[in-house]
Amino acid sequence: MKAVQIPLDLTYRAASGRNDFLVAAPNEEAVAWIDQWPDWPGGFLAIVGPAGCGKTHLTRVWQARAEATIINPNTLGTLDINDLADLAANPLICEDMETDFDEEAFLHLYNIVSETGGSLLMTAELPPVKWAITLPDLRSRLGTVPVATVSAPDDPLFAVLLIKHFSDRQLAVDPDVVQYLAARLERSFDEARKFVARLDASALAKRRKITISLIRELLNEEQGK
Repeated sequence: MKAVQIPLDLTYRAASGRNDFLVAAPNEEAVAWIDQWPDWPGGFLAIVGPAGCGKTHLTRVWQARAEATIINPNTLGTLDINDLADLAANPLICEDMETDFDEEAFLHLYNIVSETGGSLLMTAELPPVKWAITLPDLRSRLGTVPVATVSAPDDPLFAVLLIKHFSDRQLAVDPDVVQYLAARLERSFDEARKFVARLDASALAKRRKITISLIRELLNEEQGK
């Protein structure tokens, strides 16, 4: 497997600002859509992608910019039409839209946002056309929502993601450690985050620095070797 050329910047801090987001080919479409607001067709946008890909970070960027309110789609069924209208007076964020929610209530909210020229940002792992929506009117409306996809990381982004997670935990590591991991871990946003957390815990438990030797031990332990 070829070596990955890694741009190191261990001063990176976890944050939710636009300038703190790692922009690369897998997510540049979604970033462009966030930057395009409020010029979204119809006022709606769905950001879709695998767990840990940065959807939440992007929603927080937009939340700060638009002064948006985050609402739990599972609670919509407890609200009447006046409550929904009050919510729609501000830009809104609904995350994890693949979970069960009251479709009638969400349809009302959707219509209010559309009629009043509001904004609604949704996130999910799959695009709206693949959500298990049973209400025909809602399914039809969601089918027109623009979709910004965040795809799996390429080699350079995956290496920088590892660096980010080490830096978030204030862990100083050598470049060869990042390169070793980038060549061996499952290429996913979620795995980068979870493995660095497990590695940090292992280093603390064993009172050791994070080195290739420690990584090799942890990988062997997790593979049952």
